[in-house]
Amino acid sequence: MRIAAMALAVMALAGSAVVAQEPEHGTIDTLIQEAKAAYGMQKTFILGAADAMPEADYSFKPTPEIRSYGELFQHVAQAQQMVCAMIAGKTPTPPAAGAATKAAIVSELKASFDTCDAANATVTAANALDVVGKGFFHGTRVGLIEKNAAHDNEMYGTMSVYLRLKGIVPPSTAARMKK
Repeated sequence: MRIAAMALAVMALAGSAVVAQEPEHGTIDTLIQEAKAAYGMQKTFILGAADAMPEADYSFKPTPEIRSYGELFQHVAQAQQMVCAMIAGKTPTPPAAGAATKAAIVSELKASFDTCDAANATVTAANALDVVGKGFFHGTRVGLIEKNAAHDNEMYGTMSVYLRLKGIVPPSTAARMKK
């Protein structure tokens, strides 16, 4: 009987410890910061991937039917220009003609990240849940930050395969290997 009482007491204490360790509820500001952090991580990885591949391999295609390595970055830049204009409440401009050199492609990519940085900075608790955009880019401002980060993540995964096929360790893995 004594053992059973002790077991119940231990379980009660353990149960109250679990309750005390539950996370607090976040706020809209927390949600915004998480979305911006996801975008920021992908920005770091994509810019690293752009730098990692030699210019001669920017035309590399694992198969003829898919985008070249350089075209992956152009696609990211074009998609970001579209979605981030909508986050900022602006009319997106049509994508520019594709750049031909690594330097020009990286310049377009960096410009798209600058556009997104500025757009993301406009998102506040007061406007984060406003629905903006159209088509695929229709949703709340904070949701579009997440959608952009998800697309960037998808594209980074593809870029990582291209890098691996050329014997290059992707930036996200290289960073973990340094630790």
